[in-house]
Parts: sequence; structure tokens; C-alpha cells
Amino acid sequence: MRKAYVVVVSLLLAVLPVVPARAADNGSWSVYPVAARAAARPYFYLSADPGQTLTDKVAVQNRTGEPLTFRLYAADAYNTPRDGGFAVRTADETMRGVGAWARLARSRITVPGHRTVTVPFTLRVPAGAEPGDHPGAIVALDERVAPGGGKLALGIRRAVGARVYLRVSGPALPALAVSRLSVGRHRPLLFGTGTATVSYTLRNTGNVTLRPSAQLTARGLFGRTLLERRAARVPAELLPGQSVRLTETWRGTPVLDRAAITVSARAQGASASAGASFYAVPWLPLVVLVLVVVAVVIVWRMRSRSGEGTATWRDRRFAVRRGLRDQGQ
Repeated sequence: MRKAYVVVVSLLLAVLPVVPARAADNGSWSVYPVAARAAARPYFYLSADPGQTLTDKVAVQNRTGEPLTFRLYAADAYNTPRDGGFAVRTADETMRGVGAWARLARSRITVPGHRTVTVPFTLRVPAGAEPGDHPGAIVALDERVAPGGGKLALGIRRAVGARVYLRVSGPALPALAVSRLSVGRHRPLLFGTGTATVSYTLRNTGNVTLRPSAQLTARGLFGRTLLERRAARVPAELLPGQSVRLTETWRGTPVLDRAAITVSARAQGASASAGASFYAVPWLPLVVLVLVVVAVVIVWRMRSRSGEGTATWRDRRFAVRRGLRDQGQ
């Protein structure tokens, strides 16, 4: 019986250049732009006008002693919703940018052990291409699937990609948006500090890649500063049109206060903010206070009704006595 496989693609992409520059490398093979000097270009950075055609070359280096066969393709890039990481579409997904415009001279290559194969490619930018950044990658996918065990085997296919940063000439419009700010809280029953989870969506609404930063602040009553710190989970790059859901944990929320929370995001030439608020009140003392107030009201009403009944009985006895006196007269 044939096993059913769930295939997971493990993709490694070149990181932003850090001196010394390095190509995308998973230990078995590397993918990098061809350059006059080794490791001079760890990624492609290209500029073009709408309607222009560019040519370049990508190198795939086999670092093992055995021949390796790869599928080569160009892909569009995006930010992962979970953490905002730089990721690319798979070969079977629909491409609209670099993945649709780039054509490699060879779609499959076999690289002998400890050798490098260079593949030219062309990138034809459509005449109606929108100005701004169009990120992507040139990917070398190992078509072998490493099988797993069990009835439902987990197969892994590894890939390495060299990033492509393409900018189409035209107006550059950096813009950010902060939305869907919400606060989830864990409040103590009696006294002591609580914990708040601040969640928000950060979106690049412009047409250029941004390297944003975010600030988390909280003000109490009378403007007292409760929290002021830099958000730690902001992605290094936020690509055009992409959004990411981010979460920050605030430990040590006030016991009794009104907290106004603001998330402010900034990037080169762009800024945005959003706010939310909550009341910090310890549950148990509040419940006890409510119960005491309810008990006082109940006792007061019972006494009021008792007093009304006594007064009515006295009035009746007075009316009877007065009637008897009137009859006697």
C-alpha cells in the first residue's frame, strides 16, 4: 500500500546584508546572484521602468559530494501573518509580480558535487506595472521528499532562495496603518498586579518596503505614565500591501485605574497610531462592595415596608375609636 504524504517545504532565504555579506545557504547548497566578486551581492536589488526588460544571472552551488537536482522558479514575496517573516509563494501559487515577470533559462538543473551552475534569467516589467517595490526571490527547490513514518507520513522538501528587491520607477508612497487594537486582561481576584495582552494589526498601505518600529504607551488617570516601551515583535521588513498581527504582553497592570493604551508605529516617511482603554478594578472587592450595597438596600426596603404596615394599623385603630365616639354622641 502506498503511503500518503503531507509535503512541507522548508525554505531558506538570504537575509538582509550584514558585513560580511553571505548568500542564502542551508549547508547543502547556496543560491546567490552572480557578481564580479564572491559574495558581493547576497541578494538582487534591481531598478526598472515600466515596460523595461532586465537580464541577470543566478548561481546555485552544491556544497555536498553528490549531485543534486533542483527545480528553479521565480516567486513573489509576502509577510507571514504569524510573525511578519519574509516568505515566498510556492511554485504552484498564482504570481503577480516578480514571480510572473521573471523567466529563467532553465527550470531544472543538476549540479555535480562541489560545483556551481549559473543560470541566466530575464525580468520583463509590464508597461502598466505599478510604481514602487515588488519583492520576490529566485528559488532552488530540491525535488526529493524526505519520507517520515506512520500511516500519514510527513515529507519535507528543502528550498533555498535568493531575495529579489525590484523597484519600479514612479512615485514612492510610504504609508502605515495601525488597526484592530484590542486588550485582553488577566485580573487578580483580590489585590496585586495583573497582565494585559495588547494585540494590533500593522499594515503597509504604501508602495515601498518599510522597516517599521512601534512604541507601546499607557497612561493612567491624570496623565500618569503606566507603561512606555518599544514593541519587540515588529518585523524587520513590512512589504507593500502586507499586514501582520502582532501581540505584546504587559505585565504589572495597575490594580485600580483607567489605562489608555496607544500603539504608535513609524517608518521612513510614514507614521500611524491607534488607541484603546480599560478600567482596572480588582474583582473580589468589587463583588463584596456590590453585595453589601444590595444587602443595605434590601434591609432598608424591608424596614420601610414594616414601618408602613405599622402606621396603617395605627391609623385604622384611630379611625375605629373615632367612629365609636361619634356614635356615642
